[in-house]
Amino acid sequence: METKKPISQKQPKPFKPKFNFYWIYLVLLLFFIGSLFWNPENIVREMSYSTFESVLRNGCVDKITVFANTNIVEAKIKPQCADSVFAEKFDKAANIPTAKVRILSADEFSKLISELQQNKIFTGEMVIEEGKDYWDIFLYSVLPFLLIILFFVFMSRRISGGANGGGIFNVGKSKAQLFDKASSDIKISFKDVAGLAGAKQEVEEIVSFLKNPSKYTELGGKIPKGALLVGPPGTGKTLLAKAVAGEANVPFFSMSGSDFVEMFVGVGASRVRDLFKQAKEKAPCIVFIDEIDAVGRARGRNVNMGGNDERENTLNQLLTEMDGFGSNSGVIILAATNRADILDKALLRAGRFDRQIHVELPDVHERKEIFQVHIRPLKMDDSVDIDFLARQTPGFSGADIANVCNEAALIAARKNKSTIQKQDFLDAVDRIVGGLEKKTKITTEEEKRSIAYHEAGHATISWKLQYANPLVKVTIVPRGEALGAAWYLPEERQLTNKEHILDEMCATLGGRAAEEVFFHTASTGAINDLERVTKQAYAMVAYYGMSSQLSNLSYYDSSGNSDYGFTKPYSEITAELIDQEAKKIVNEQYERAKSILEANKEGHNALAQVLIDKEVLFADDVEAILGKRPWISRADELLSESKKENQNLSNDVESKSLDTDNNNTLNTENNESKE
Repeated sequence: METKKPISQKQPKPFKPKFNFYWIYLVLLLFFIGSLFWNPENIVREMSYSTFESVLRNGCVDKITVFANTNIVEAKIKPQCADSVFAEKFDKAANIPTAKVRILSADEFSKLISELQQNKIFTGEMVIEEGKDYWDIFLYSVLPFLLIILFFVFMSRRISGGANGGGIFNVGKSKAQLFDKASSDIKISFKDVAGLAGAKQEVEEIVSFLKNPSKYTELGGKIPKGALLVGPPGTGKTLLAKAVAGEANVPFFSMSGSDFVEMFVGVGASRVRDLFKQAKEKAPCIVFIDEIDAVGRARGRNVNMGGNDERENTLNQLLTEMDGFGSNSGVIILAATNRADILDKALLRAGRFDRQIHVELPDVHERKEIFQVHIRPLKMDDSVDIDFLARQTPGFSGADIANVCNEAALIAARKNKSTIQKQDFLDAVDRIVGGLEKKTKITTEEEKRSIAYHEAGHATISWKLQYANPLVKVTIVPRGEALGAAWYLPEERQLTNKEHILDEMCATLGGRAAEEVFFHTASTGAINDLERVTKQAYAMVAYYGMSSQLSNLSYYDSSGNSDYGFTKPYSEITAELIDQEAKKIVNEQYERAKSILEANKEGHNALAQVLIDKEVLFADDVEAILGKRPWISRADELLSESKKENQNLSNDVESKSLDTDNNNTLNTENNESKE
């Protein structure tokens, strides 16, 4: 019988406290202060001047020592008077302490002594010495220097970023955090990055180049100098960089663009030089700079800044290090920003950032993959459909989806559930999009009816227009700052036509139109709708060239050079035309919305009544009242196309497997016939 060897467990390392040299400094300081006040066995005792004068006049003083510079007198008391002077019995004359007193004036004291000497009262010896008051020496000479030194040490630690900064002389050192192959701080790999297929492919290629450079250099290829990750916030730019750090077998330097910025002149450029110096020593390696727009903003754009701007000096040094006269072979720069339009053109040119990797908001398929990543640690119920969740979150970034999953778990835990259900995810989406429900907010019946008719107007018009976003849910429960809300599924289009924008504007104006049609008044509840419609109208006229008077003209500046401009790119006459065209478009869609509501009064009133009774209205309720929409949404169309592609792939796999089986049977039959 085999005996199993006991599993050896690693013994924890004994705790060893770190030795700090500051304790030595503290001990020396205490020793120095204690030596000033050290008085063994009370050999010196202080006495008041009046008591000392009476003792002196009684002839009890044997010897007097005067310290001229300090007005301090020490007197040796006669043994026969010691018991009465100190009110204590002494066995031996050697144990009698010396009396110490501070005199008021040296001249007065000398007159007193001469008087007592003439009267034969004081017959002892008087000695004058140059005395030193160690407390005054410490207080006025040593202590100020100690305070200055302590202040200098404190400020140097604060400037250099704490105890690990290394003092004020290391303020120009790089603050980059190094992750090498032995580091276990980052556990993220490319498996944890869902979606972003194109961006992930380019980043994976950089990592594979560093792992196996000969594969590319044999064909004459060169390692790319840098890659810039560009995209909206929360789309996974920093997550991609973390995955690179987790996957690469090379050193990985990580820092933020704001780490280069400092209050001292020349510190930013010094940190750039130190960063690349460390990177060259560790080459091949990767340097990641997050939020590079902190130092990479275009030079000379701000008229209030002079030519000696510290940020510009830092950027100039960064440009020189990335592709200057020196060589940085084996050092790849990864950077992330969501404001690529304000970066300096010299920073974006080939040779510095050879690749610009655009990290866009995920579509419905990528959102499904992201959901699959974030629900791994969650206890899910069987009722949760990931395809449904992906359709319910259009325009959500990866960070938003992670927040939805976390919020759903918190909601399920708040309701004491053992698993996370579908409704918890829907409540999480509502919580993130609309805000927290305020059921305790008091509204009158008239206000509730007005809100219901307003929201029913949005629902009716969006249901009757082809290019309006499909409705999901309408509620009159206050959320956040809104008294009511309507949830739609925005169509994820690659191109937006004029009809799409007009239908969306008409649906947005449905609430204000319902107030005028059914109540013959207007309320302040449509302020958000009017703001959106106004911006859309001006964008159609001034940016997209979709008006009759200013067709095919666009005053949009994609380069961002007009940030500090003082003039408009058009004349005052053109500005009046833009205002007229925008008003015309809004008025046309408002009249269109009123006509649709006039034609569907019964259905609108039924929707409003359901909202008043139930406070929540779903797409199924709208379909039961207004009928089914004759148009298919783009999300359903995309999902059906993906299902067809998956079905075709599975059919191809099955046909290939059948072909291989048939070939195998034919080969066996031929072999049998030969035999």
